[in-house]
Amino acid sequence: MIQRLLERGGVQLAASPEGLAVSGDVDFEIAAALAETGADWLATRPAGTRITLDLCGVERVSSAALSVLLEWTRRSRAADVTIREVRLSPPLERLTRVAGLDDLLPLAART
Repeated sequence: MIQRLLERGGVQLAASPEGLAVSGDVDFEIAAALAETGADWLATRPAGTRITLDLCGVERVSSAALSVLLEWTRRSRAADVTIREVRLSPPLERLTRVAGLDDLLPLAART
């Protein structure tokens, strides 16, 4: 079952038993709401839950998307939720690599 948590300015955040999925152009105008909404969802997961963060639908990238991803990573740890895998769009994957964050995240293998 997929639950739409946020839809604003062409950006969508959805939750499923697997985890969180984002699509749209994440910029600084939406980043705070996106981070907070996802963090609230993470706080409701039982300790020990394993999730996936799917940002494959984020095509136009800014550092705002990275800040959301890092906030969710921090909140996951605080809630004792394990991020099993992070899926990134190619542009976001490139930005993550340039920022030196690729070693900090359990990135999905490219197919």
